[in-house]
Amino acid sequence: MSKVWFITGAGRGIGAQIAKAALEAGDRVVATGRNLEQLQQVYQEYGEQVLCLALDATREQDAAAAVETAEYRFGSIDVLVNNAGYGQLGLFEEVASEDVERQFQTNVFGMMHVTRAVLPVMRRQRRGHILNLSSVGGFMGFDGASIYCAAKFAVEGFSESLALEVAPFGINVTIVEPGFFRTDFLDKKSVQYGSKSIADYAETSSTSRSTYESYNHKQPGDPVKLGRVVVALAEMPEPPLHFVAGTDAVGFAASTFERRRSEVDAFAKLSVTTDGDF
Repeated sequence: MSKVWFITGAGRGIGAQIAKAALEAGDRVVATGRNLEQLQQVYQEYGEQVLCLALDATREQDAAAAVETAEYRFGSIDVLVNNAGYGQLGLFEEVASEDVERQFQTNVFGMMHVTRAVLPVMRRQRRGHILNLSSVGGFMGFDGASIYCAAKFAVEGFSESLALEVAPFGINVTIVEPGFFRTDFLDKKSVQYGSKSIADYAETSSTSRSTYESYNHKQPGDPVKLGRVVVALAEMPEPPLHFVAGTDAVGFAASTFERRRSEVDAFAKLSVTTDGDF
């Protein structure tokens, strides 16, 4: 059965590859992003199969208007992909408060705005699948990425709880946790670094930034293949709540959760002493 996809941040990178994979599968796609002209260029060959809409996810009214237009055009929204976002890197103390807020406005609140707009459509249908793009930085921390990881941890907590709330309506939620993929994520035109400079952090900050910059477009993950995998996830009658993407992501997850389990076991006897007496 043909599906209707609503994808944010569809102008390039992972979002564009998911959209193209869905289109190649015969589905219809609502491709959204801030730059309408860019979207129209990317999807010009797909004709009436795709609807390009300008959407700034940080604006709740934009999300509501885009969803209304999408439903009017295609009659339903079967799959929502919350992909819009960017990376705010840099050491915590070197990232200005307004940049922290901007990261959450896009990566967290923007995702919530779009989800809030789409859910009434899916509830009426009594079906749907929401795929929220997180990261390995959503279950583990990285040096020089405290703000980005904080936002992605928020995506994880929101998504896990949302999944419980919408399951009675036949709506599935999947958190996609990619490792490092060859996109423009680490390009200067996309990623942001701290705007402040603190002498105590000079060496650490420089090393961290150089490490990320040297990794640009050398990441192991292939976004084209990830796009196809996301389409496969949307076809599953019982999709996973969490899906790690990439060999590096599998390794990160295994080591992170094993370390957490070891820590729980090591302090379990102390942990249970906090129970009250009844």
